[in-house]
Amino acid sequence: MSMYGRDPWGGPLEINAADSATDDDRSRNLQDLDRAALSRPLDETQQSWLLGPTEQKKKKKYVDLGCIIVSRKIFVWTVGTLLVSGFLAGFITLIVKTVPRHHHSKSPPDNYTLALHKALMFFNAQRSGKLPKHNNVSWRGNSCVNDGKSATGTIFKDLAGGYYDAGDAIKFNFPASFAMTMLSWSVIEYSAKYEAAGELNHVKDIIKWGTDYFLKCFNHTADTINTIAAQVGSGDTSGGNTSPNDHYCWMRPEDIDYPRSVTQCSSCSDLAAEMAAALASASIVFKDNKAYSQKLVHGAKTLFKFARGQRGRYSSGTEAALFYNSTSYWDEFIWGGAWLYYATGNNTYLQLATTRGLAKHAGAFSGGPYYGVLSWDNKLTGAQVLLSRLRLFLSPGYPYEEILRTFHNQTSIIMCSYLPIFTSFNRTKGGLIQLNHGAPQPLQYVVNAAFLATLFSDYLEAADTPGWYCGPNFYSTDVLREFAKTQVDYILGKNPRKMSYVVGFGNHYPRHVHHRGASIRKDKIKYNCKGGWKWRDSSKPNPNTLVGAMVAGPDKHDGFHDVRTNYNYTEPTLAGNAGLVAALVALSGDRTTGIDKNTIFSAVPPMFPTPPPPPAPWKP
Repeated sequence: MSMYGRDPWGGPLEINAADSATDDDRSRNLQDLDRAALSRPLDETQQSWLLGPTEQKKKKKYVDLGCIIVSRKIFVWTVGTLLVSGFLAGFITLIVKTVPRHHHSKSPPDNYTLALHKALMFFNAQRSGKLPKHNNVSWRGNSCVNDGKSATGTIFKDLAGGYYDAGDAIKFNFPASFAMTMLSWSVIEYSAKYEAAGELNHVKDIIKWGTDYFLKCFNHTADTINTIAAQVGSGDTSGGNTSPNDHYCWMRPEDIDYPRSVTQCSSCSDLAAEMAAALASASIVFKDNKAYSQKLVHGAKTLFKFARGQRGRYSSGTEAALFYNSTSYWDEFIWGGAWLYYATGNNTYLQLATTRGLAKHAGAFSGGPYYGVLSWDNKLTGAQVLLSRLRLFLSPGYPYEEILRTFHNQTSIIMCSYLPIFTSFNRTKGGLIQLNHGAPQPLQYVVNAAFLATLFSDYLEAADTPGWYCGPNFYSTDVLREFAKTQVDYILGKNPRKMSYVVGFGNHYPRHVHHRGASIRKDKIKYNCKGGWKWRDSSKPNPNTLVGAMVAGPDKHDGFHDVRTNYNYTEPTLAGNAGLVAALVALSGDRTTGIDKNTIFSAVPPMFPTPPPPPAPWKP
């Protein structure tokens, strides 16, 4: 039986009772059609609706770690991998620990470093006044602690401290201040090498012992002064003078009982400018100690103002002319001005140091037999190298460029004159350069040249310059370093006599050093003025070893007489040892550790104004 009705949506509706299916059959038929028509992936819930019991995918298993849920399979693999890796790492560590290894010991220090340790000890042996507990020279003690107190005609009553100049007990401020300037310069350039050698604190302590004393030699708190102390002690024995003094008597400094005179000066441009250089350079060394550094800078300014205002040579008409006669003060003006510029950044000092007329007076363009020789008397060569540094690294331009270029060119010429292929200076058969043309006591000049040559070669390398020209020929910086090494090696024993001229270095060195303290046995006997003569004239070796002292040196034939009474061979000096220390530290250690390019410029303002900040972003 059929029944026809009308579809309420407008189409025919047929209901066939015989063909009608149950709800389950109809659902199964639709299921077959819909499954074929599915075109998009279904999630797990949807699949569970559509798939039959036998067709559902196997359900994944998860591990809940609290902060994250991960697949159990991944979790098992991760944990397994970590366990295996840990086992392998432990196994390898066990093998490394148990297998015997060859320990690579640190390479031994080079000869220059070994000699540096000793050369610095010389300054400990030269200290005057009340010694610090760590002075480490067993045969030295407190001495001349009352310097200045009983001296007549002086306003300086506390002049204890400082350094004895050489084998005597005189304190000469002119060579002593040059020595401190050289030490400070070497620290500023090579502080990393001093630190590597373990000597940075030691050398700074040596410098401070000197600068503390210099601050006593004038009114360092004033802005203007009219006198300074130039010398303590006396050594004039001319005309048969038999008054007890530091040359006539031969006594340990600890036993001195004769009066100690103080020499003052009110017209001493060279001395004041050199003392200013010493304080200015030291202020850079101690820049981390702000209060002390500023005290040194103020003292340097005061001294330099005095030097410029009261013109004159400190040695004119004084006893100092017999021992440390100054030839002029123009070189100290350039030298002191350069150091004050570096210490303060004040362009006034740079303008002075680069004045062409000043350079001409100092002999910068005249040459001569001693041109290029740095010494306690003439600092021109050192000043030219120091100002060449400014051109190489900061290049200040106008109005300084012309004179700085001249100084740079002159420095290049001087470096050429040190080389064996040129004939500016003779050499001994053993290879020692004769910077003082065969005169006695040559080594003090040689070490200064070795320092400058090494330093200039390091300047060039730091400026990415492989060498320099001597006329049309180009020479590598290695040539300069080789010159310095041959000269210092000669001093350390590579010479015809196979003798080290640094006491205590090597096995064969001078045993009769011209030095009062080292030549008199430390016992409970106090030898008076003439009583010490037997020690001076004795042929026996010194009972005390003056470790690190560089003696005056051999003659122009490589000959040397180890005789105490002949100071031209066997006397050491502060200035000489300062140059030795500078040369040794420059050559020591790793070649890759060059100069410190920046510290010397720490007070120098930017050469050119800083560019203005970029404009603010544009806003409509």
